[in-house]
Amino acid sequence: MKTVLMVAEKPSLAQSIAKILSQGNMSSHKGLNGTCSVHEYTGTFAGQTVRFKMTSVCGHVMTLDFLGKYNKWDKVDPAELFSQAPTEKKEANPKLNMVKFLQVEGKGCDYIVLWLDCDKEGENICFEVLDTVLPVMNQARSNEKTVFRARFSSITDTDICNAMARLGEPDHNEALSVDARQELDLRIGCAFTRFQTKYFQGKYGNLDSSLISFGPCQTPTLGFCVERHDKIQSFKPETYWVLQAKVNADKDRSLLLDWDRVRVFDREIAQMFLNMTKSEKEAQVEATSKKEKAKQRPLALNTVEMLRVASSSLGMGPQHAMQTAERLYTQGYISYPRTETTHYPENFDLKGPLRQQANHPYWADTVKQLLTEGINRPRKGHDAGDHPPITPMRSATEAELGSEAWRLYEYITRHFIATISYDCKYLQSSISFRIGPEHFTCTGKTVISPGFTEIMPWQSIPLEESLPTCQRGDAFSVGEVKLLEKQTTPPDYLTEAELITLMEKHGIGTDASIPVHINNICQRNYVTVESGRRLKPTNLGIVLVHGYYKIDAELVLPTIRSAVEKQLNLIAQGKADYRQVLGHTLDIFKRKFHYFVDSIAGMDELMEVSFSPLAATGKPLSRCGKCHRFMKYIQAKPSRLHCSHCDETYTLPQNGTIKLYKELRCPLDDFELVLWSSGSRGKSYPLCPYCANHPPFRDMKKGMGCNECTHPTCQHSLSMLGIGQCVECENGVLVLDPTSGPKWKVACNKCNVVAHCFDNAHRVRVSPETCSICEAALLDVDFNKAKSPLPGDETQHTGCVFCDPIFQELVELKHAASCHPMHRGGPGRRQGRGRGRGRRPPGKPSARRPKDKMSALAAYFV
Repeated sequence: MKTVLMVAEKPSLAQSIAKILSQGNMSSHKGLNGTCSVHEYTGTFAGQTVRFKMTSVCGHVMTLDFLGKYNKWDKVDPAELFSQAPTEKKEANPKLNMVKFLQVEGKGCDYIVLWLDCDKEGENICFEVLDTVLPVMNQARSNEKTVFRARFSSITDTDICNAMARLGEPDHNEALSVDARQELDLRIGCAFTRFQTKYFQGKYGNLDSSLISFGPCQTPTLGFCVERHDKIQSFKPETYWVLQAKVNADKDRSLLLDWDRVRVFDREIAQMFLNMTKSEKEAQVEATSKKEKAKQRPLALNTVEMLRVASSSLGMGPQHAMQTAERLYTQGYISYPRTETTHYPENFDLKGPLRQQANHPYWADTVKQLLTEGINRPRKGHDAGDHPPITPMRSATEAELGSEAWRLYEYITRHFIATISYDCKYLQSSISFRIGPEHFTCTGKTVISPGFTEIMPWQSIPLEESLPTCQRGDAFSVGEVKLLEKQTTPPDYLTEAELITLMEKHGIGTDASIPVHINNICQRNYVTVESGRRLKPTNLGIVLVHGYYKIDAELVLPTIRSAVEKQLNLIAQGKADYRQVLGHTLDIFKRKFHYFVDSIAGMDELMEVSFSPLAATGKPLSRCGKCHRFMKYIQAKPSRLHCSHCDETYTLPQNGTIKLYKELRCPLDDFELVLWSSGSRGKSYPLCPYCANHPPFRDMKKGMGCNECTHPTCQHSLSMLGIGQCVECENGVLVLDPTSGPKWKVACNKCNVVAHCFDNAHRVRVSPETCSICEAALLDVDFNKAKSPLPGDETQHTGCVFCDPIFQELVELKHAASCHPMHRGGPGRRQGRGRGRGRRPPGKPSARRPKDKMSALAAYFV
């Protein structure tokens, strides 16, 4: 029996599709990576009985990156990244072990059906899967088709079964357009980012940004925000005057009239108009009109409009809204949420999704009325040729979805029902008045038929008092005429919704990437999100954009990126050559990069006004080993030490606190040690600023602290304080924290395991002797006499934390509350470490440890 491998984009999607196609008759098990499941069932394919295996990836399998030394900022000129630096595809998430997982599941399979998301990114992932799986699949007979592509827009029985019945092929051109975008963004973004980050962080201490990034889409996005900020700052309010008149319609009612001139900017002229009208007693009716008007139902919903409404009305950021929509899609509640189309195809089944809502407690009456009286065909919108508009596919309640997902689902459903409802019809009445020589108008609206506004009440015509019945020549008594003084107001900061509109208009990003670019400028500390989800640029964001304008405005204007996006779309359509587009675009930006580097002084002049130089930033902390003067500790990200005399800067571990370590010095370079700590519940260790930036031994890497230093005799090193191998990660060593008393701690120097031990002991010291059972270093402990756990009056004991029965009772292993990025190990993570060199290497506790001891230690985990 032949085997068909089917691959979806997410585990939940794979399960839903398999359940539909197998009609629930399937078996499931976890794959070797522990994340993706494999669902198996028997069915028919290409006229034969086959075994189906449905599984998934978790987004992109591979990512594009530079080779070897080109990933090291200090060793490569950023200009080389445009052409000389070779790239390679690497696993996007090595922890998922996705390549091996796919090869294991694909081995021996005869056919493959790709159920990846039906957009350009999905096509790209198709070929990532094929590159991984095809080499291990069974060889096809000549001319036999083995690769198939399923295209679908929703997770419904009908759509999935139709997709399976009409399998096609993956689109190589669309995948190439994504490859081109990835390479352009990598080379251009990294070159500019590395240069300006190194240049400005080396000069200014209060930038408060660990990465001063540049992105071909990100930077124009920031440019829109700063452009609005500049308009606000340069705005000069002007005073103007408005004539306001009030007439009496009857004894208990008056009408407020609008001046036909609207406003004037000269006080004397405004006063003249007031003098000409205030003495008048009557307002003469010049004309009346009544006209039936319609407020059109909305166009069908696409991604950009959904994101706009989510931000402006639901208070959800674009990226969060997109993630929520994707979750609703994979659970089968809505159709595919990434679409540029606002037009339903003529053959689209509109009644099917509508019937799903017929019994919903919120809109059942409206839906039943539409089904009975007949739906209205949606307005003709834009057909982008990708997916149908976003449509609810099945009914749901707030209890099922949770608060935030429900709010988005409710809007999508109401919007869909509104698109097939009728227009809102209303009667607009207008009366034109003359008071002396001046003309005024009064208008009113009366709803005739609410139409779609019943389901979208926030779009309804506001209730207004109806106007009195009158005709030309009638007169009303004037209540009062007065002059109002007002001022013009500046525009407000851009909302996320307004920014999304600008990005779509100028072709910056795609419906899928727009939320990512907005999120990036927030995370980079270029803008802050204020009330009303308005984006206010920070000092850094403003200076960067003004600097780009000063050097090369095209770096921040949307014109170039918009042109690049058009070229990428031509690649996707097969109308442009991938290599030519890539080479031409990189050549343009390479020239711009060289000009930017040569002209950086222009941006630096702006930086000098807004930020303080390193020498004037921070507070004195520890002494430099070269000049023996105090270096300043700069807390703003990235935290670092700066010696103004030597003009040297030393990076420090992030996401923790730094303080002086007992004024002790490193025996290698005479720099004063500092202590990094992640908090009282986390881990801490001393480090030498110079050694951390210039590793003294081959087995040490940049950024390591004393707990990983292999100096054979230094009292702070791993060799002197290491106890034994970590019980969770293979390459870590448990190291005594000599500063942690009286609540002593032992922490792994790779992962985030922390052992709390020997509370209230006076002194804990690592012994030169090792355990005869497991080879771990012994600990010499002096206990508090009043709280000693030892028998009798004894206060001193030497033993092994792994094997000694007294110590075992006093050790509790936990995970640190936080862990800085250097410690990216953890449960099951494998990383290398330097071994102790000197009187003894830290031993591996597992080497000769009895099984009962292993079990006893494992029991301490909480």
